Amino acid sequence: MRENKKKNGNKTKEFIVESLKIPRDIVMGDSVLTVTGNASAYIENYRGILEYSSCHILIQGKNCQICFEGKGLYIDYYTNEDMKISGCISSIQYI
Repeated sequence: MRENKKKNGNKTKEFIVESLKIPRDIVMGDSVLTVTGNASAYIENYRGILEYSSCHILIQGKNCQICFEGKGLYIDYYTNEDMKISGCISSIQYI
């Protein structure tokens, strides 16, 4: 029953977002990912770093996890609100 309330709440929020033309990331807390070629990615609205190595970085978003794979990956910087990942990014997956 609790899951039904959550699903209905999300549908209500989505309806409001569409009706009022409010950016989805603000209301729903979705992560925003901006990728520049295969060399860098900016992530906004993330919750934490779950795994970090030079070939694999796993980020926790509010609604999903974001997995970066490649070579020479590193986090240039991170704050409570955003981060930048650099290196040779070969794939990005939403889990």
